[in-house]
Amino acid sequence: MGELDKLRKAAADCTACPLYKNATQTVFGEGPEKAVVMLVGEQPGDQEDKQGHPFVGPAGRILDEALADAGIPRDKTYVTNAVKHFKWKARGKRRIHDKPNWSEVAACHPWLEGEIAAVQPRAIVALGATAARAVAGRTVAITRERGQPLESELAPVVVATFHPSAVLRAQDRRDEMQAALTDDLRVVAEHLK
Repeated sequence: MGELDKLRKAAADCTACPLYKNATQTVFGEGPEKAVVMLVGEQPGDQEDKQGHPFVGPAGRILDEALADAGIPRDKTYVTNAVKHFKWKARGKRRIHDKPNWSEVAACHPWLEGEIAAVQPRAIVALGATAARAVAGRTVAITRERGQPLESELAPVVVATFHPSAVLRAQDRRDEMQAALTDDLRVVAEHLK
């Protein structure tokens, strides 16, 4: 059994924070054990929680498109989240995303550290502010610092960019934000040449 399989099995029973109580399951990262690029999001969404896989919902489709346009094959990436359980609030019959607080991110941090240590990616892309803070260890202003390599000992290249769900929510700026996400992924692709 590989290191990621051991971590995935251990994380399935995680009760380090209260989020496990309302989530369907732990959604651990997926991808090749020695992926060149690791993509880190905030937390699983509704579809990810139901299916048990990261980035399979609408945000995953946005991410897939940006990766393809940037020339980074999705099957060569490891995708995960800073938080492994879906935090939500009810709105009628729908489960709506609720941003995890810092103690919930910190409770999951050992899982993320374990994933990074096992995969040893050449590049880490933090998708959104929560993921960027989890990866960089500090607050990252996405609009100001996106696409620029961040100082980190976790990988040779660490970049923060918009979360694909932010692209989905930005109705009037959607094309612009999709292009920015793709451009930031192209920065990563250039560093990998």
